[in-house]
Amino acid sequence: MKNNSVKHLTISALLIGLGVLIPMVMPKVVIPPASFTLASHVPVFIAMFFSPGMAVAVVLGTAFGFFISTSPIIALRAFSHILFAVIGARYLQKHPEIVFKNGQFTLSNGKFQVFNLIIGLIHSAAEMIVVSVFYFMGNMPDTYYSQGYIYTVFILMGIGGVIHSLVDYNIAYFVAGTLYKHFNLPIFDKAIKQEKELKKMVA
Repeated sequence: MKNNSVKHLTISALLIGLGVLIPMVMPKVVIPPASFTLASHVPVFIAMFFSPGMAVAVVLGTAFGFFISTSPIIALRAFSHILFAVIGARYLQKHPEIVFKNGQFTLSNGKFQVFNLIIGLIHSAAEMIVVSVFYFMGNMPDTYYSQGYIYTVFILMGIGGVIHSLVDYNIAYFVAGTLYKHFNLPIFDKAIKQEKELKKMVA
């Protein structure tokens, strides 16, 4: 039990480190005045395949990293991830079967992609609230105001944010699906166990 706790603590620390590092090194898609960093949410999404506690720890760790290294709006946007992380991680705990389609890992898994879309909507809505507060307080760069609220916040941050979330979660899902063949991932392990129990009941 103690070894398992140390293992999870170590994984959490690694994911937090990646969460702070990825925005500094990964390519960005720039659509002025916004930019979207590829894979920036992947560490939080991977943590969701472990437990709600790890997901919260990674969100808080990355948010704290941004508080001491970037602007308050970026840090608060990162902190807002706690909403989708908790909801998503708890849902995965209750419904681990959605990570497989017919007992197999595949990106064409419809149930997981619906889950991905719902998480993306929650993710984007939370970030839009943060950005909207700063927007109406007059604390955004002039380029945001010149383009107007609908374009910069609703279209770019809202719709763009959903697309960004969908892409990043699919990256995380692919990474997790590859890792689970060699390492224990709690949600994937639960899904396999659940499938075996279901087969026994049918048999």
